[in-house]
Formats: sequence, structure tokens, C-alpha cells
Amino acid sequence: MPRSNALNTNRGPSPSAITAVLALSGTVVALMQTLVVPLLPDFPRILGITADDASWLVTATLLASAVATPVVSRSADMYGKRKMMVVCLAIMVAGSVIAAVGGSFLWLVIGRTLQGFASALIPVGISIMRDELPKEKMGSAVALMSATLGIGSAMGLPLAGVLYESLGWASIFWVSAAAGALLLVAVALVVPESKVRTPGRFDYAGALVLSAALAALLLAISKGGAWGWGSEPVLLLFLTAAILLAAWVPYELKVSQPMVDLRTSGRRPVLMTNVASLLIGFAMFANMLLTTQQLQLPTATGYGFGLNVITAGLCMVPSGLAMVVFAPVSGRIIRVFGGKSALIAGAIVMIVGYVSRVFFYDSIAWVIIGSTVVSVGTAIAYAAMPTLIMGVVPITETASANGLNSLVRSIGTSTSSAAVAAVLTSVSMTVGAVHLPSFEAFKDVFWLAALAAAASVVATVFIPKATAAHRPSASDTAASVNTAEIVVQGRVLAPDSRPVTPAVVTVLQTAGEPVDWSRVDTEGNYSVALPGAGKYVMVTNAAGWAPMAEVFDFDGRTRHQNFLLRDRLEISGLVTAGSEAVAGAVVTLLEASGGYLATTLSDDDGAYAFPLPLAGRYIVTMVIPDTHQAMARKLAVDNRSVTIDLAAPRVEEKSTEPVSA
Repeated sequence: MPRSNALNTNRGPSPSAITAVLALSGTVVALMQTLVVPLLPDFPRILGITADDASWLVTATLLASAVATPVVSRSADMYGKRKMMVVCLAIMVAGSVIAAVGGSFLWLVIGRTLQGFASALIPVGISIMRDELPKEKMGSAVALMSATLGIGSAMGLPLAGVLYESLGWASIFWVSAAAGALLLVAVALVVPESKVRTPGRFDYAGALVLSAALAALLLAISKGGAWGWGSEPVLLLFLTAAILLAAWVPYELKVSQPMVDLRTSGRRPVLMTNVASLLIGFAMFANMLLTTQQLQLPTATGYGFGLNVITAGLCMVPSGLAMVVFAPVSGRIIRVFGGKSALIAGAIVMIVGYVSRVFFYDSIAWVIIGSTVVSVGTAIAYAAMPTLIMGVVPITETASANGLNSLVRSIGTSTSSAAVAAVLTSVSMTVGAVHLPSFEAFKDVFWLAALAAAASVVATVFIPKATAAHRPSASDTAASVNTAEIVVQGRVLAPDSRPVTPAVVTVLQTAGEPVDWSRVDTEGNYSVALPGAGKYVMVTNAAGWAPMAEVFDFDGRTRHQNFLLRDRLEISGLVTAGSEAVAGAVVTLLEASGGYLATTLSDDDGAYAFPLPLAGRYIVTMVIPDTHQAMARKLAVDNRSVTIDLAAPRVEEKSTEPVSA
């Protein structure tokens, strides 16, 4: 749902400064993920552990990221986005210091686990961009943030090698701590705290179950190759994840303020964007994994180049720089053609890059060019995803929605890592006494990544086309006011003050342009963000009730507005015998297929009523207990009340309208 993004007239940091600080958080996240990778072969010797133990230095960060991203993102919507960024950076800095001074494998794992909290910086930072930046700059800002992910990944490999050789392994964690501390100060000084938040009760049970399910799922994916995909631990982890998710989904659907709003996430625009994100994440990670491996493999393989870690890492720098250069281009594509077109364009560029890598691989230049093309496509696609998500979810849920999207991408990258490892180990060649992957294995992965990108195009096609972005005019009272968005909360109630749910509250400008919307929770609560004082049209739609619209004259201060629904939609009528009303007749509502729905008794005037069920075909039956007169009638229900009178047959007759299938 497009919406205008009003500027804040309060003096403060410029949009460019905010963008720069938030974009740097993407670099920090990428550094956390890649700095230890070059040292993994040496950690067994340094710490006296096995190679499988050393892999936990990557796995621990992955699992912490999976748990932290949705939890921190939801907390950001509730308690403050800048506040949660500061918390994440503080935890990351603490983890870096622990890893640097701990000196043992256990302390390194603890430190790397805490560093995983940095992953939540990206969805929260993107949500701050939506709240604080002019709309025309948001696409480019998100694209730049995606680009800094590439820069961080490209810098991580050579930087880690240089630090390790010059200052020892602990230096990489001291550098991480210093970078995190500087960014923490920058966020505290430059980034304003968003006023768009949704106070309420945090879903601790939902967060706990989801965290356990994600940990089990990602641990099974990341360790499946080493432990064996058919091994008991891996199968048990997959089974645990399935059971926990099977319990979590119905719980989230009924809890008042869920950890993840599954009804919103299940809407086609959000669902298909997340499906495409999963596939893009799978395709993207193969590029990073394969490029550095190919550059470092010995020349005796016929396709490797025998480079050391530092040189191979430097060969990745052009990919990161290209992502930065193309950030404005990505933003312009999004602004002119929309996020859907940008996501398709990015996926197509990735396909071109992977297909070219199948046929052009015999020089370092071709490898760098192919990798760069894939990175450019990744930058465009990654910039489009948050734009698509934030365009259709409520303003008060942007951080949690972006967090879910980021989590889905992480599952894609983890699956990619497992798939790449499986292919490279299964299609191998012998060089001397060493078994190495053959180039056929690389080709298989290139084709697999290209197919994943192509599948993301198919998923993106099913994303509904967004309506044209609103351009504020002088007639739009609220849109023309340059002020911060203000969250208005309230409840949707029945005439007897009971909460009405399920229901949706939609806010429109008086000119008809959309502003925000909110799904009502199980207690009737809603939250919407208004761009400032002015008149708005508030539309409330609830199952079983006539929709209601009213003009809300917002003074910029009122933070609570209830809606009282008046017209209950129902199936109603009179029960008569001859010309007399019948009291106490038993009236039952059935589905056309025979399923039972409800029973009521007619009142003293012979009247009965049922709440209107979902659209479909139904049967109303009636029986008079004293005379045993009975009858049944068919009816079709849409979204309007239905009146159907029931006249009892004469005592000597049977039902005048027998029920037929």
C-alpha cells in the first residue's frame, strides 16, 4: 500500500548522515560473518581442536543471527528502533571483546554467538530509513545498505588475512570491537529515535518456540553434510523443528499480539516476496562461496589459480565496489519502475552472471567479471525486497516484517551453503593424492544458482502490482504537513463493548489515497501511523458486520480512537404456524454439506437470528417441539444480511420443502 512519507521539520542530522551511519551497519554485519572464515583452517592448531569443532565458530553466529533477527526486529517495533540498534551493537562489541581476551575455544564460541546479534541491524536500520528519510531517497538508501553488505564481505577476507599475519588471530576481534564501538557512538549521536512504535505485550512464548525451531532447523542444515543427512542427530533436529513450528503456527494465529503476524505474512504480496527472497538468498551465497574457492584452488585442477587468501579476497573487492556504484541505479529503478520490476531485473542479471561463469572461467579476469555481474544483480534484488515488504505491511510493523524477510534470506543462504558443500564433495577429481572438486561440480552449482534466480522471477510475477505512488497536493491537508508520523491506537468494539475480531482498520486521505492500515488483534486493538494533523477517513471492516467509514479530524495530539460497529450482519426471520408466531421453536443452521454450525430458539415474537457466516450455501432447519412440525430451507450467503421466514407445515403434512443435496 503506497503512502506518503512526510519530512521532519525538526532540526537534526541530515538524511545523508543518517543513511551513511545506517548503511555502515551493513558493513559491520558482513564483517562479522566473514572475518573468521580465512582462519578456520588454522584454528584447530591454534586452539587444539578438531576441524569440525572449528566450524562452530561460524555455526554459532548463524544460529544467534536466526534467533536475534525476528526477536530484535519485533522489539524494535515495540520499544524503539534506535534503542534496539544500540542494544545489538553493545552485545556485538561485548562478544568481540570476549572472543579477543578469552583465549579458549569455549570463550570464542560465546563471543561469536554474541556477535551474531549484529544481523538484526539490517532490518531495523532499513525500517529507520523508512521512518526518517524522504520517500524519494529511501530506495537509493536501501540499495546502498545492500551494497555495503557486499563491501563488508569483500573486505572481510583480505582484512582478516592481513591482521592475522601481522598482529595475530585476536586482532580480528579487537578490530571488530573497535568498529562496533565507533558505530554505536555514531548511531547514538546521528540516528533519531523513531516515534513509530506499537506498545503492547511481548510474545515471550512465541519468541521462545520460534527461536528453538529456527535453531534446530538451521543446525540441521548447517551440520547435515558433516554429520550425515540421514544420521539420527540431523533427522531428530529436522523432526524437532517440524513439531515446534506445527505448534507455533496455531499459537501465533490466536495470540493477541503475536511475535510474527502470520495473517499479514500470508498475504500474497508479502508471501511471494519472501519466497523470492529465499531463492535470491540461495543464489547469492553460491557466488561468494565458489569465487574464493576457485581462485585459491591449485592450477593443477585446470580451472583454479592458486592464489593465497589475501589475494583471493582482494579479487572480490571489485564486486563490492560495483554494488556501491550501482546503488543509485538500483534506487532509480525502484523509484521509476517499482520494487517488483527491480526484483525481476536483479534476478535476471544474476542469471546472466551465473550462465556466463559456466562458459568463461579460464582467466582471473573472467572470474572477477562473472562474480561482479552476480553481485550487481544481488544488490538490485536486495534493495527491492524491503521496498516491496514495507509497501504492503502496516507502518507499525515494518521492522518485524523486514526481520522476517531477513530471516528468510538467511535460511536461503544456509541452504545454499549446504547444497554447495554437497555438490562439491560428490563431484570430485584427484590431484596428486588430494581429492578436490572438479569444475563440473562448479558448473552444477552455477546452473543450480541460476535456476534458483529464475524461480525467484516466477515467484515475483505473482506479486500484485502496486498502485501508483501518491504525490501530495495542496488539498491533502495531512500530507502537506511536514511532521513526524504519530501512532494512533484504539479498539474496534460491538455495541455491548465487546471486542470485534477479526477486523481491519484502514486509513485514507480524504482524497482517497492510502495512509496506513492495521489488523485488529484478538482483544480488538489496532495501531495506525498518521503523518500529522488533518482529516482522515477511517474505514473499519469486520467479519459479520457491515463496514463503517467515518471522518476522523486528527488534532495531532489524540492518541486513542475507538470504533463502535453498529450493524451486525445476520441471518434472521420469523417462525410461524398458520398466521401465529411460534415461540421456542428450535432453529438450526447447517452447512450445505451437512456440517453443523449453530442452534437458537425463536423468541416470544417468533423471531430468530444467527451471526452471518462466511459466504457460501447453507440450510436453515426448524422444529416445533410441541407439535413436532419441522421444515428446512436452502439459502445462499454473500456479504449481506439475509431474511428468511420459516412457516411450519400443517400437522398432517410432512415438510413442504424436503432437503436435497
